[in-house]
Amino acid sequence: MPSDEAQPFEPAQPFKPTQSFEPAQPFKPAPTNGNGGLLRVALPNKGALSEATVDAFRSAGYRQRSTSRELAIVDSAAGVEFYYLRPRDIATYVGEGTLDVGVTGQDLLTDSGSAARTILPLDYAEAEFRFAAADRSIAQPEDLRGRRIATSYPNLVGRWLAEHNIDARLVALDGAVESSIRLGVADAIADVVETGSTLRQNGLTIFGPVLLKSTAVMIARDGVDPALPALDLMIRRLRGVMVARNYLMVDYDVSAEAVEAATALTPGLESPTVSPLAREGWFAVRAMVPRDRSQQLMDELWEVGARAILLTDIHACRI
Repeated sequence: MPSDEAQPFEPAQPFKPTQSFEPAQPFKPAPTNGNGGLLRVALPNKGALSEATVDAFRSAGYRQRSTSRELAIVDSAAGVEFYYLRPRDIATYVGEGTLDVGVTGQDLLTDSGSAARTILPLDYAEAEFRFAAADRSIAQPEDLRGRRIATSYPNLVGRWLAEHNIDARLVALDGAVESSIRLGVADAIADVVETGSTLRQNGLTIFGPVLLKSTAVMIARDGVDPALPALDLMIRRLRGVMVARNYLMVDYDVSAEAVEAATALTPGLESPTVSPLAREGWFAVRAMVPRDRSQQLMDELWEVGARAILLTDIHACRI
């Protein structure tokens, strides 16, 4: 018969894992500069240059801000800290060594007089720097002597005028200068021209030579080492994005008799890939071709006997 007396309580033994548990170590990005910190990169914060730059960096696999209110973000996996600044200020920050690398326009870099140096030309934001006027008596640069020229790039224009011995008065304006002639502030303007439509809408005619051809450029401070892991990776990725945007992949079938003529049209970057087909005497060819000539190349391939010609986009590459 069981006893009514309470049995003594024995506490459960503490759990002992069969294997020791070690917590995961926090991620630490590889050092990118002499101080072991993140690579500091300035990107344009607004305008067409900003949109194209952010798109290029996203395509290259970099984290970007989700709202324009964010002034800086960190991409720890890539060892980079991005700062979003006025395009005109980027060359100054990088030239003074406050930031390591930046993306701006060649025109803004030239006008700034910054000590920053170009390390990678980029293939977007192409534009020309030109003179324009409404007065038909101003038809060549020599006609600018003694005249007023409105511009947002006084240093760039001043150097050009000095090099060509043209004595003119510069009117420095911040922003659009197209209205300055109508308002009586200037006799001519000097500005960046992409399509020329804005100038025509304001009754202005372009004249004289191109003062400067500008594109987006990646710049670096004096003394930065291009071999830094984070910077070397960034340059390699962006080059891959530019190649992918400028090239397409072409595939086609061709007979043995026409292989030599067809591959001469599509040599690829190094050499086309040529593989035998199940159909005797025929081959499949694959090569990278320039995007801007792709339609013409398809016609030329057809003419030499290629068939089943296909063009496909390249989303990313490493060359």
